[in-house]
Amino acid sequence: MEAYDEYAAVDRIKETCAVVTRISEVRHANEAKELFGPPKIKHKVLAMIASQFSIILTAGLPIVRAVELIAGQTSDRYMRRILQEVAADVAAGHSLAQSFENKGGVQLPSTFIETVRAGEESGTLDKAFAKLHTYYDKSAKIKAKVISAMAYPIFLCIVAVIVVMIIMVKAVPVFVGLFDGMGTTLPLPTRILIATSNFLTKYILFLLLGMAILIIACKLWQRTEDGKRFFARMSLKLPVLGRVNIMKGASQFANTMATMLSAGLPMVKAVTATGKAMDNYVMGMETLQTVSGIEQGKRLGACMKNGVFFPPLLVEMTSVGEETGSMEATLDVIGEYFDTEVEQQSARALSLLEPSIIIVLAVFVVFILLAVYLPLFSLYGSIG
Repeated sequence: MEAYDEYAAVDRIKETCAVVTRISEVRHANEAKELFGPPKIKHKVLAMIASQFSIILTAGLPIVRAVELIAGQTSDRYMRRILQEVAADVAAGHSLAQSFENKGGVQLPSTFIETVRAGEESGTLDKAFAKLHTYYDKSAKIKAKVISAMAYPIFLCIVAVIVVMIIMVKAVPVFVGLFDGMGTTLPLPTRILIATSNFLTKYILFLLLGMAILIIACKLWQRTEDGKRFFARMSLKLPVLGRVNIMKGASQFANTMATMLSAGLPMVKAVTATGKAMDNYVMGMETLQTVSGIEQGKRLGACMKNGVFFPPLLVEMTSVGEETGSMEATLDVIGEYFDTEVEQQSARALSLLEPSIIIVLAVFVVFILLAVYLPLFSLYGSIG
């Protein structure tokens, strides 16, 4: 069975088999090439594309001409290639959603494809693209704010590590010769500093190589089921950033579900598309696990109570939306709330991270100064 991912494979298998007991991925020889293949299309690019489609289709241009026109104006080379291939497919008689799925299924999110398919089936493709523009524009702005908030602490950590490495490899060896000629027992901090400097000077290349191998190994493991679960769960349990990631996941769930429902997708398809679109793998799996309960006649809010990482407010508001028959409007409201929470939690995390990083750097600086000056003080004391 060839499919975009395991969920799509299960959907296709269920067309002929009622129950799927086990599914496993077939490893191909070009898997290493796929690891470094083209990345997923950014939400900022998708927002621009959706806006262009909405405007052009509203003006009444044929769909083939619209795709060709947008392909010529797109600056993102990956999206341009997809649109060019989609234009050829549509001209051959394929539907737009199926063409997007065939030519960009790996790079395009399922929310994009499913919303386009719903728009085609209902004859409101221009409105579907308008909804996609609103959704991806909001998503891109939220991600930009989170990245902007975390950029300074990450940059500060990188600079600090580089500076400490330079001091240990270049500056400390200059003092080693002076300390060796003193003929006295060096203080413990100085001995630790010299030993660390000697180790880094001799094995710095091996350490860098080991770090590169570790990063590649983590990337490969992250493609496995266990790796996806581990990193996703760890990101939700971090002391400071875990709360931000949970709020971000809740915001993504609410906004995606609202977009899917407004596009006219039935509940099962909307939840499935939302689960596949979730950035956090664990929260996505918890979303997809509600599908079986919904198929049995249960309500989404009741099924979400079995999840570990769904915020209680999200679960309760989803249940309220179902009971009142205003699911889409309720999800829009709660999505706005969690968008604000993401901004506030990011600012709070930044306010906690910055002093923590400064304290750690201060400890390193004080240790290095003590290790360098304690032997000099001892020497001056013995001379006096």
